[in-house]
Amino acid sequence: MTIVLLTTIAAIVVFGLVVLVHEAGHFLAARRVGMWVQEFSIGFGPALWSRVRNGTRYSIRLLPLGGYNLLPGENPEEEGEDREAEQDGFVRPHASYDRRRPVLPAAVRGKFFDEAPPAHRFFVILCGAMMNFVLGYFLLVALLCGEDAITSCMIYDFLGDAPASEASGLQAGDEILSVNGHVCFVAEDIVYELQRTPDYTASMTVLRDGSIVHLPAVHFDSATGADGTTTMVLDFQVYGIAKSPRTVAGWAGRYFLYYARAILRGFVDMATGRVGINQLSGPVGFVSAVSQAVRYGWKDVVSLAALFSVNLGIFNLLPIPGLDGFKLLFLAVECVSGKTVPARVQAVLNAAGIVALLALMVLVTFQDIAKFI
Repeated sequence: MTIVLLTTIAAIVVFGLVVLVHEAGHFLAARRVGMWVQEFSIGFGPALWSRVRNGTRYSIRLLPLGGYNLLPGENPEEEGEDREAEQDGFVRPHASYDRRRPVLPAAVRGKFFDEAPPAHRFFVILCGAMMNFVLGYFLLVALLCGEDAITSCMIYDFLGDAPASEASGLQAGDEILSVNGHVCFVAEDIVYELQRTPDYTASMTVLRDGSIVHLPAVHFDSATGADGTTTMVLDFQVYGIAKSPRTVAGWAGRYFLYYARAILRGFVDMATGRVGINQLSGPVGFVSAVSQAVRYGWKDVVSLAALFSVNLGIFNLLPIPGLDGFKLLFLAVECVSGKTVPARVQAVLNAAGIVALLALMVLVTFQDIAKFI
């Protein structure tokens, strides 16, 4: 019962924090450029709590599956033509938009979304994902602050009597820069790249005594587990790095790049068919991952929260209808060409994208449930 309770609390906190930060990014950016935010909501469905302040309704809703900012003018096709009429109990704040004002005026001036220049709209849409990246980075900083030392990419020693990797050219003191042509930001990168090596032989680039050395064929032994699975044996250890404000800040950035690249390559693998859709997880899979993290301790929960935040930021930037990245694509076209893509076209494509994403979520949820049956 304790694990169930802790899992529930951790899942709500992690999901709520990541969504709150994402929506806060849109909200603060909109306020910064003078747009009217009619509602700032965490969750969907019936409101559990709401309060109106300075022309904006703040609400927490029943279904904690996301959140939104209601920006009048973002979907003009759905909102009708009467912009001065009262909407949901609100009257539009006084609008006195002046193009001669600074690029990012701090005052709330009551502009509708589509009345702002494309650069401002681009900024507002982009800031949701950017805030997720900021949250992910600071969670990684907190994670590294809790570690005794930071794991480097420099080889300390080899394991076993006759290490295969040492026989293939690796030496103690080598700093591994890349594996199979992919830069290694952190030690986990080395493991990730080697796990993707099908024949247990990888090309490596190392820094040795100040010189870059290319090792075209570093071989590793393999081992077969009790379940019959064969895995690569990593036969070396790496140095630890003492913590300091500088190393923590720098290595948190490295871990951020490791997470971001692994997520992007996961999407590429799915698009190219290297991995199937059955590898995706939805809300049920997320709760299962949180449950496992809770069993291991707070560090795993923080690590999962950082991964989830970075993942949400990247996913939202994908140019898929219904996501922020698709809106950014249209706004980039408008910024360059000066021509707006018709609102009806945008609305139809976004609606189709949302339906497809909801269908995908249902499919993934059923897959997650089937794994526990």
